[in-house]
Amino acid sequence: MAVLCEGLLRESQRINRRTLLALVVFIRGVNVGGHKTFRPTLLAEQLEQFDAVNIGAAGTFVVRKSVSTARLRAEVARRLPFDARIVICQGNEILRLMTQNPFGDLRARREIVCFVSVLVQRPRLKPAMPITFPPNGRWLVKIVARKDRFILGMYRRHMKTIGYLGMIDRLFGVPVTTRNWNTVKAIAELLTTGA
Repeated sequence: MAVLCEGLLRESQRINRRTLLALVVFIRGVNVGGHKTFRPTLLAEQLEQFDAVNIGAAGTFVVRKSVSTARLRAEVARRLPFDARIVICQGNEILRLMTQNPFGDLRARREIVCFVSVLVQRPRLKPAMPITFPPNGRWLVKIVARKDRFILGMYRRHMKTIGYLGMIDRLFGVPVTTRNWNTVKAIAELLTTGA
């Protein structure tokens, strides 16, 4: 992880204009448990005029051509077969988060997953951290920090975890959409290498 962050730091120092203009799209609550299903690869093809690249199956895209966030949001919404919350951030926000190395040298373990939740807007509430769910006993979700619009945490693989992740909205007073840290690293890799 440290090597990846050092590489990203070097790359970010020579970021080109295309990377600076890149946008990252997160669609909230799709392709989970058979609800709000769609084919992300098909949506990426439909957005080829913006040089959109699909990352995984959870509704995450990197858009590498210059477009306003309002137009991009409208284009994505028009092509989805259902209403969904669409969160868009600048690619350089993701790169800045990566260079901060928020999880340090934490080694991934099979039962614990690092995650990032993206706030759709400035939080109305700013709770003290760290926060654990449940508050007593063995934690299933642990929120460790907030950096700008990103909430950083870890969760244990357990059936009750999804319910606790759903509480993050209420904690901060605004909706969030959550992605695995590996997804965020894949976004940063695409932004820096272009491949």
